Amino acid sequence: MENKDKKDHRLFGLSTFSVDNATSIFLLAFIILIFGVQSYDTLPKESFPEVPWPKVYINTVYFGNSATDMENLVSKPIEKELSTISELKTVTSSSLQDFSLIVAEFNEDVDIESATRKVKDAVDRAKPELPNDLTSEPEVLEINMSEIPIMTVNLSGNFSNDQLRNYAEYLQDKIEELNEISSVDLKGDLDREVAIDVNLAKMESLEISFGDIENAIRAENVTMSGGELVTNDFRRTIRIVGEFTNVTQIEDLIVKSENQMPVFLKDIAQVRFDYADRTSIARAGGQPVISLDVIKRAGENLLSASDNIKAIVAEAKVDAFPEDLRVQIFNDQSVQTRNMVSNLENSIISGILLVVLVLLFFLGTRNSLFVGLAIPMSMLLGFIVIKMLGYTLNMVILFALILALGMLVDNAIVVIENIYRYMQEGYSRKEAAKYGTGEVAVPIISSTATTLAAFIPLAFWPGLMGTFMQYLPITLIITLTSSLFVALVINPVFASRFMVISKEVTEKSAQRRKRRNVFLGAGIMLAASVAFHFTGIQWLRNSLWVVTGISLLNYFVFTPGSHWFARVVLPWLERTYDNFILFSLKGKNPGYFFGGTFLLLIFSLLLLGLRSPK
Repeated sequence: MENKDKKDHRLFGLSTFSVDNATSIFLLAFIILIFGVQSYDTLPKESFPEVPWPKVYINTVYFGNSATDMENLVSKPIEKELSTISELKTVTSSSLQDFSLIVAEFNEDVDIESATRKVKDAVDRAKPELPNDLTSEPEVLEINMSEIPIMTVNLSGNFSNDQLRNYAEYLQDKIEELNEISSVDLKGDLDREVAIDVNLAKMESLEISFGDIENAIRAENVTMSGGELVTNDFRRTIRIVGEFTNVTQIEDLIVKSENQMPVFLKDIAQVRFDYADRTSIARAGGQPVISLDVIKRAGENLLSASDNIKAIVAEAKVDAFPEDLRVQIFNDQSVQTRNMVSNLENSIISGILLVVLVLLFFLGTRNSLFVGLAIPMSMLLGFIVIKMLGYTLNMVILFALILALGMLVDNAIVVIENIYRYMQEGYSRKEAAKYGTGEVAVPIISSTATTLAAFIPLAFWPGLMGTFMQYLPITLIITLTSSLFVALVINPVFASRFMVISKEVTEKSAQRRKRRNVFLGAGIMLAASVAFHFTGIQWLRNSLWVVTGISLLNYFVFTPGSHWFARVVLPWLERTYDNFILFSLKGKNPGYFFGGTFLLLIFSLLLLGLRSPK
């Protein structure tokens, strides 16, 4: 009989191999658990995916010219050179009074740094055709989403600009030492510069031009090599330092000398060390402020970067800054990202608990444990793959995980229920795992493939929006494929070792013993949770509360409910379905059903045409 059964039953090679090598699969599950948790913990977390902006902008200012002149003199020569770039998708220009804006758009898969370099080369080639008296040289700009500041640190107080700048530069150096940080930009500070106020009347009387002053300063403010000096068979490099170090040296600079009558710069101008013109202003509470815009390095963890910056700021307040220096953090993107990740994590955990509770009610304790195993194992395996692909954990990926949450258990439910059916028919656990999985392997593979077929085209969604949204179908494909692997490889192994046939307990003594054990276990866990509450280990306290609650619900609600469902509701559903199928297959009914389905299709198409959605 056993040989006949083996010939009649279908086997799936991968599942059979897994059941026969259960020890290796247990180790594989443990590896997935460890590396999955590690991958999730080390995944860079951000608000949104880092999407390259495939556009480069060329800005040109030329005062005193109309829009038509700007188009003919500036825009067209630059457009002509840009057209030689092969990767270019489109070029659009806007010529306004005194201003020209050209937008060069590339394909989404282009390297934006290489594209920017080619645009700069094209602008350089166009410069001989541009006017010689441009107000400013054409400026080539690229928009990099990763260069948007993740937070702003403000330093304010009753201090001079130089004092605030020193404190800001100290903080700037400390923050830029972090591996997660690309750069820190100062805003609201005043740069120092040397101002030369010339006396025009004296210049004209001595026949000195601005070019003479410029050339004299350029020629003297130089540090250059003086060659090599050989002494005692040693070659020594000579370096002549001629850069100015103070204002007096600039004042004593000879601008012009005729008939052995030198003219010093101090004779025709006043030289002073002053502040440059403001390019940015920052104030808080009526006091001057210097702001530090912190820019994160692409692909790094936003949350860890924010935590490290806050630690540096807190340490600087204690060790380096005076007490009356006010340090504030604004526009912290990590707050939004942390809340988003926390909310979505809670949604995933709540979804897992809800799925487990529903399975406990409908399937009972006999196999909901094995089905519930599919959710965390599939997600942990998905995190490993996402980490290997170099993705960040962002809103789109987390949303895809929530979307896939309800579909992860489908394959596991089919496999476990079929294994359980074989065990009810008298097969051993090992045989039931092989036969039950082999019987449904091809159908669940086909079912998963049809689901993935709907998402695969979305992974090739073109355009900028496609680059942003492609993480959703890719994540769904990864997690659903992981759930199929768990259902065909891991679930059968656990079922072949631990699945038992549950029976409703009817003996009074057995019921009392089981109730006593449930209450004893719940009491021990509650007592332990109180201890963990006072020791500050809140996550373990919360876990014990959840386990206690589910245990009590399982004993008083889910186990009786599952037996009632299997004894009353499920037979009624089976009888109703059988009667409906028999009715639809009798006499002329099959033709009516087929014709009615066809008419329903025609009616749906007509309704769609008459009331098409907006």
